[in-house]
Amino acid sequence: MLSDLKSRRVAVVGYNRIPFARQNTFYADKGNQAMMTAALNGLIDRYHLSGMLLGEVAGGAVIKHSREINLMRECVLGSSLDHATAACDIQQACNTGVAASLYIAHKIALGQIEAGIAGGVDSASDVPLVFSEGLRSSLLAVRRAQTLGQRIQAFSRIRWKDLKPVAPMNMEPRTGLSMGGHTEITAKYYQISREDQDRYSLESHQKMAAAYDSGFFNDMLTPFAGLDRDNILRRDTSLEKLARLKPAFDKTSGSLTAGNSSPLTDGASCILLASEDWARQQGLPVLAYITFAATAAIDYLQSPHNLLLAPVHASVKMLEQAGLTLQDFDYYEIHEAFAAQVLALLKIWEQPGLMKQFGYDKALGSIDHSKLNVHGSSLAAGHPFAATGARVIATMAKLLHEKGSGRGLVSVCAAGGQGVTLIMEK
Repeated sequence: MLSDLKSRRVAVVGYNRIPFARQNTFYADKGNQAMMTAALNGLIDRYHLSGMLLGEVAGGAVIKHSREINLMRECVLGSSLDHATAACDIQQACNTGVAASLYIAHKIALGQIEAGIAGGVDSASDVPLVFSEGLRSSLLAVRRAQTLGQRIQAFSRIRWKDLKPVAPMNMEPRTGLSMGGHTEITAKYYQISREDQDRYSLESHQKMAAAYDSGFFNDMLTPFAGLDRDNILRRDTSLEKLARLKPAFDKTSGSLTAGNSSPLTDGASCILLASEDWARQQGLPVLAYITFAATAAIDYLQSPHNLLLAPVHASVKMLEQAGLTLQDFDYYEIHEAFAAQVLALLKIWEQPGLMKQFGYDKALGSIDHSKLNVHGSSLAAGHPFAATGARVIATMAKLLHEKGSGRGLVSVCAAGGQGVTLIMEK
């Protein structure tokens, strides 16, 4: 019985990812399975897990082909783990990597497994192309036909326009707006200026460039397909260059550009989670513990400006559970889908009037910005949707381990008006 099990502490003991690549560049001919398998094998090699039977591997992709219904299991079979290691696919839009981590963490906490791997992968290059509805209906009718005449009749309904393939659209199906389109509304509603967005984006690139120069990422990435570091990072960008970019979503009065929005990206990442006993047996140090987490959603149909702001609800719920304030952290890792989305979240946390719009009587307050995304985040690294969660958890784990103590807050927003936050401690 689950009720008979005592909760155990869950440790992050390892991490690995392949460098993230801008859409249609280094990984243009690589799919989800190839990228995720490379990230897994890099983790296995780094922590000497070859041939080992782990409790489970969990992860997923937001953009999947129909043949990838058992993606993570296929990746395990392509890895050097014991092939008896179970695996499952999880998908919660951009929350996927964190959701997979919590799935594995809960099993470890309940004593069901001792160690597992969580992660995610996405290719914005190798996207599935599907038939138009007209062609699909006609081909299904051909398949159901019992006679030659019925087949001919079904084929005769196909029109030239039906032959055009349909690519997946990066939009909310209930509003018809992309995440960028929604975030344009966010920027206007919360009065986030173009200048502040560009300045924030520049800092993300500068921080990540400095982190590469300091060697922070040296033990976190496995080279893949000729790439040994994220190729989205722009060392030579400047406020002047960012200011020259045209709006990407609202062409007439927008403030979101290709420079202050995370680009479409290919990549994969994973983390190794374990009980303290297992880590000790393997001689692996505990980098950090995952201690609290909360997932939330928001009704963005009524408030289209709040599509990516569900972390407001998740953070309040989580901090109440943990008995902490927003200021009780040494580091903050907030996923940078857009500069405007991060700046809006910080502004809402700070202002009682804005928190009241979310149903709360008081503000959470401001944070020390020198502790925020100290090595850059998605604006500089890129955002392969399902891969971002494990990347930010890995970054936080290493930050806490290097410090030797402390507490970190992780926040990830997602399509569909969802968000997740978690607390990590050392």
